[in-house]
Amino acid sequence: MDSCDRPPPPDSIPPPRRLTLDEVSALMRQHFPQLGNSGKLIFIDRVGEGEARLRLPESVEHLRPGGTVSGPAMVMLADVAVYVAILATLGEGALQAVTTSLNVNFLKRPEPGELVAEARLLKVGRRLAVGEVAITDATGDTLLAHTTATYALPRIGG
Repeated sequence: MDSCDRPPPPDSIPPPRRLTLDEVSALMRQHFPQLGNSGKLIFIDRVGEGEARLRLPESVEHLRPGGTVSGPAMVMLADVAVYVAILATLGEGALQAVTTSLNVNFLKRPEPGELVAEARLLKVGRRLAVGEVAITDATGDTLLAHTTATYALPRIGG
């Protein structure tokens, strides 16, 4: 094998550039307009290495009969929260990451109101990222759901 045919050694691949809150928010607006270009559907409050905090504002569109926030709205919030944490950690090269599994445990019936998702990446490997999300009410006092999600990662940086 010629030296030109060999992949670069792992040390020579630059680490991904982490993204700021403004950079992640701009990417989400550009690539996921269904989440609300003006940030009406989901707000991204904070990102950091391996973490993100998002909010789902109160809306009648998220309610189901009986006056509770719907499960699909909570699942969407959790899935987007893990994706945002991955983008913030791995950079724009992770835009093609896709959910491979998502498990949600609904712990308490949410009253109508804003929901908060705190996402934390548990492991980021070369091909997979695993995260968990705690969904609470706006006060953060009541844990409403706990989610784990696995994402398949695209080849990043080499």
